[in-house]
Amino acid sequence: MKLASKIEAILYLKGQPLTVVEIANLAGCDRADAEVAIVELMSDYAHRDSALEVVEMPTGYSLQLRSCFQGLLQNLVPAELGIGTLRTLAAIALKTPILQTELIELRGSTAYEHVRQLVELGLIRKRRQTDGRSYWLQLTDKFYQYFEIEQLSQL
Repeated sequence: MKLASKIEAILYLKGQPLTVVEIANLAGCDRADAEVAIVELMSDYAHRDSALEVVEMPTGYSLQLRSCFQGLLQNLVPAELGIGTLRTLAAIALKTPILQTELIELRGSTAYEHVRQLVELGLIRKRRQTDGRSYWLQLTDKFYQYFEIEQLSQL
């Protein structure tokens, strides 16, 4: 697997800007190799007809939707669910049930707020782990109704 592809997956899964040091740590490489791979990834996205782009922000690098697609985003994403929250929900759906601690490792500390929102919306439920300090997170019936699917195998 190319390092640039691994970094692309990391940026997608984290769903938030990451510094070069954070990217290098998550990718298991040194900072210099991470910087080269990020430039390669940015160049690759700049030269292809893609809805996504890798951008450098004050807080780090981020994989995001190109600004010309923001109108489409507003029409397709339910107003009460932001992109980060949807990515967190997708992680829960793909790994259900998942420990909250595992989810935080995967998605970062912003996922705590996403979990709170998803519980309030009734899309997931939390139950305390019997032999630990974390919570099990799993989908509710409302999730299946909201997204009009009968089971996860349809995803």
